[in-house]
This record gives sequence, C-alpha cells and structure tokens, in this order.
Amino acid sequence: MAIDATFWVAVSFFIFIAVLVYFKIPQKVNETLNKLISDIKNEIDESEKLREESKVMLDNAQAKLDSAKSEVKEISDRAKQDSEKLIIEMNDKFHKISDIKKNLAKSKISQMKEAALNDIKKASISIAVDSVKKAISTSVDKSKLDNLFSKDLEQTKSLLKKINS
Repeated sequence: MAIDATFWVAVSFFIFIAVLVYFKIPQKVNETLNKLISDIKNEIDESEKLREESKVMLDNAQAKLDSAKSEVKEISDRAKQDSEKLIIEMNDKFHKISDIKKNLAKSKISQMKEAALNDIKKASISIAVDSVKKAISTSVDKSKLDNLFSKDLEQTKSLLKKINS
C-alpha cells in the first residue's frame, strides 16, 4: 500500500484537530461566542429599556404638548373675550363722549342765539332812541316826521339784516 498525498493530508488533518482539542480551542471559541452572545443580549435588553424609557418620555412630552395646546387655546379665547369687552367699552365711551359734545354744542348754539337776540334788541332800542331824538329835534312838521320815520325805519331794517347775516 502506497502512502500518497491524500493520506498525509488526512493524517495532518487529524493531528490538527487533536492539537486543537488538546489546547482546548473549541471550548475557548465556544466561550468567546457565548460571551459575545451574552453581550449582544445585554445590549438588546438595554436597548429595550431605553426604548421603553423613550416611549414614556415621548408620552410625557405629548401630554405636555397637548396641555400646552389647550392652555394656548384658553389664553386665546380669553384674549378674544377681553378684546371684545374692550371694544364694547370703547364704543360706549365714544358714544357717551359724542353725546356730551353734542349737548355742549347745542347749549353753545342756544347761548349764541340768546346773545344775538339781545344784541338785536339793544341795536333796535338804540336805533329807536336815535330816531326819536332826530324826530324830536326835527319836529317841525308832520310830513318831515313821516319822511324821517320812514327813513329811520329803512335804516333799522337794513341794520337788522346786516346783524342777522
């Protein structure tokens, strides 16, 4: 029987396997793999914990956001109500002030009217007194008095027209 290269490859393979078993390489590989597996499991567990914590934090943040939105809506509604009340108050004040100014203007107009009537009365009295003085001073005859009276009457009318306009 001739020993060929295949035989020596098989022998060297068994020797290689024996050396591996002798130095406990499969156990070390197994331990290393087990350690890696446990590390991966720990990382997965830790990531699950982190995921749960982040979910809780997200829920809390969402709750806070919802409460903030409701507060914003309440504040907005309150601001609208306040602005509507303010507008109504300002409108009422405006109308009250305009009524006061209107009444003031009416009273000023009536005072000016009374003052104008008094001025007209005073002017007509002074014109009448002047015409009487002229009539008495020129009371020579009745035709002169009539002419003077009609002339003074025309002057009085023209003065009254000037005062009224």
